[in-house]
Amino acid sequence: MGTGRHESVVEKTRAAEAAQGELREALAAVDVVLPSLGVDPVSLTSEYLAPLVELGRCRADVACKLAAALRNSAP
Repeated sequence: MGTGRHESVVEKTRAAEAAQGELREALAAVDVVLPSLGVDPVSLTSEYLAPLVELGRCRADVACKLAAALRNSAP
């Protein structure tokens, strides 16, 4: 792995982790916790695709809470 590629992976990782953190904070503000929220490590290795934030699975009551929060924030 060359230095340029390594830097690209590091930058992509930082961006994905920042997005994950923002989402975790926003969800916490509406009392929603996605326990499997994380960065998809496979997407970080792609030269062509953007890094992905994995939302994961959650219980039905958490999904309903998330849906309500989204509905309440809609204009």
